[in-house]
Amino acid sequence: MKRSPKITWDQLRVGLVILVALAIIGIAVYKLGQSANLFTKRYELVAYLDDANGLREGGIVSVAGQLAGTVKKIEFLPVDADTTRNLRITLAVDANVKDQIRRDSKGKLRTMGLLGDKTFDITPGTPKYAVLQSGDTIPVEPSLDYEAVIAKASGAVDDMVGLTRDLRAITGGIVAGRGTVGQLVTNRALYDQLNGTLARANQMLAQFQNPNGTMGRLLNDPTLYNRLSSVIASTDSLVSTLNSTKGTAGMLLRDTTLYTNMVGITHGADSLMKALTGGQGTASRLLTDQTLYDQLNKLVTDLSAILADVRKDPSRYMKGMIKVF
Repeated sequence: MKRSPKITWDQLRVGLVILVALAIIGIAVYKLGQSANLFTKRYELVAYLDDANGLREGGIVSVAGQLAGTVKKIEFLPVDADTTRNLRITLAVDANVKDQIRRDSKGKLRTMGLLGDKTFDITPGTPKYAVLQSGDTIPVEPSLDYEAVIAKASGAVDDMVGLTRDLRAITGGIVAGRGTVGQLVTNRALYDQLNGTLARANQMLAQFQNPNGTMGRLLNDPTLYNRLSSVIASTDSLVSTLNSTKGTAGMLLRDTTLYTNMVGITHGADSLMKALTGGQGTASRLLTDQTLYDQLNKLVTDLSAILADVRKDPSRYMKGMIKVF
């Protein structure tokens, strides 16, 4: 029995569903490729890295944070002394952003989120530099090492744990009544003593505020302050007078005449002392010549004897001195 060449409605409906599904898939692929820039013309740039941890082939290349291409290839370079160029990264960049990437542009590895995948981000250049062409190398800036940051954060967490442990030990000691603070918290007798001390201090302050006492008068009576102010004013006046060129004290402080005269007197006295100690002249010989001293001493002794004899018998020396004419 032959089949009917006519297409049934059920078959037509299945075909239409398949066609609609294929159309939806095609549109979705187109939109996905459009959003990922899969159908745009691209050119290649090269970057050299020492470490591309987290970066994968097919990874995102962005310009100023916006999607602009993919990582086409990551390959190792031959081992040499330059450890800053261990990997050669080939970037497939959209041609429509070519004008943004210039000689002063810099590449840098960035992280999507805090712990997301790595992307290669390029900073836009400035008009005074030329546009990078296909096959050119783009310089790379050092990127933030999140592993090092996490390691430091881990150290900080360890420090916080240690600090918490220390605080727990301190608070435990306080609760147990160890130390001064612990005794203040737990010892009632120490609290009472401190309270009594504060009461006595309060009483002493009240006595200080008594206007009849010495301390109260020092705090409240302005008489002493006025006297001190008067003394300071008098002292200031005295200092002003001394600083002036009038008066004896002022002239002693300011005038150099007295100083000059005293210097002259000092020089004269020095010359006199040199003359007296030089061995010349009567005064100098009186000071240094023992013979002259002995003679003068003998002369004085003889004169003393004569004067004593004159006092004893003055007529002996006065006889014949009075004549009558």
